[in-house]
Amino acid sequence: MQTPDIDDDFSSETLGEVWVPHYLPHWTTPARSAARVRSVPDGLELRIEEDQPDWRPEDAPLRVSNLQTATYSGGLGSHVGTHRHRPDGLEVRTPTPLSLRYVPTAGRIDVTLSASTDPDCMTAIWLVGIEHDDPRDSGEICVAEIDADAIGDITYVRCGIKAHHDDRLRTDVITTSVPHDAGRPLTWTVEWGGGVTIIGLEGRVVAEFDQAPAYPQMLLIDVFEMSSGSGTYPKAATVHHVKAWSMKSH
Repeated sequence: MQTPDIDDDFSSETLGEVWVPHYLPHWTTPARSAARVRSVPDGLELRIEEDQPDWRPEDAPLRVSNLQTATYSGGLGSHVGTHRHRPDGLEVRTPTPLSLRYVPTAGRIDVTLSASTDPDCMTAIWLVGIEHDDPRDSGEICVAEIDADAIGDITYVRCGIKAHHDDRLRTDVITTSVPHDAGRPLTWTVEWGGGVTIIGLEGRVVAEFDQAPAYPQMLLIDVFEMSSGSGTYPKAATVHHVKAWSMKSH
């Protein structure tokens, strides 16, 4: 296999230039979108801390720490920007310049991750269209959505394709089980291109889908807390390693 475009074990004292440590910053304010992170011996913790604000007041309770590989929005007050995922009229609160740090149209990505087992948390790995060329370019590849209460010796995970505003795709998301404890380090893999998306775990195929977005996709890795006050803080997922290869789509 070719040399990876990204090969990051998060051992550096500073976060690599490919990463934006904010969650969809254009739809909210910097203090609310900023990731809480901590370097640990085996990677980078994405943390939810007790004093962390909700991502948007309208979405409370919802707190998130996220890494992503691009940004894009229209002007202040517009409805133009990456991942227009809510039907209630998201508008730009922090205009965010176009920055395409890593946005392959096809390829392979391996993410080694320990998912959060903290109450009310979900850990996710996903890719989504930037929408900078066409607002239809909004489709998502959900590599893994892992609820904390679904983790055990067998873990239940959601994966698949979400069409969002792309009428060339259809939403096809499944819940399946994997014979692993996702709270421990596991390598999740996605390969997409040529109208096919394959999701794997620890070298075995988890699911295959007969469609794939054919436009630039940014990578997001994040931990969400869906309600506050349960359990102890900080809550965390750990990203151990990310490797990525871009390929030409067919």
